[in-house]
Amino acid sequence: MTQGQDGAVERFRPTSGQVVGWIGLVLAAGAVLLGIVSGAPSVAAGALALGVLDWAAMLKPRVLVEGRWLVLRNMFETVRVPLAAIEELAIRQVLAVRAGERRYVSPALGRSFRQVMRSNRQAPEPQPTGASAPSYPDFVEQRLRHLTEEARTLEGVGRYSDEQVALAAEVRREPAWLEIGLFAAAVVAFVVTLVV
Repeated sequence: MTQGQDGAVERFRPTSGQVVGWIGLVLAAGAVLLGIVSGAPSVAAGALALGVLDWAAMLKPRVLVEGRWLVLRNMFETVRVPLAAIEELAIRQVLAVRAGERRYVSPALGRSFRQVMRSNRQAPEPQPTGASAPSYPDFVEQRLRHLTEEARTLEGVGRYSDEQVALAAEVRREPAWLEIGLFAAAVVAFVVTLVV
């Protein structure tokens, strides 16, 4: 990624949930087909609702940087935070970002409970030359910190300054209408098939 370009995109792969998400989606698709073939529409509608929920919760969440924005694609919304507005960020079991007085969370990046507990007990030590590379969540956290510092420098904004708080007002939340609509339609279809 070339820093400072508004069109540049840097994607960070999710750290968990992908295998379970795909297995769940395959099982839901199988249950939908089974419900249709066996003439059980309530099974098909219920499995469709679970499949949409599985997709939205396990497979859709992503974290990326688009130009000067940190983009958090979550279950039913996408949050766009100006990089220069980010005051703090941490990757624990989820990625948590603070901009202004608000906290934004993404389940796409995280550490296991064991990794979180281990990091609480010991401070990270400097790695000697030739030592193993940091874990992927550590790499992403360092990369995001670098990008936020770079964005603050480019925009001439000091950390915890009034200008940074003003930038936090630019945070945009966009509902994921496709996932919301599909899930609502599947739940309505499930309820209708149970009642009728």
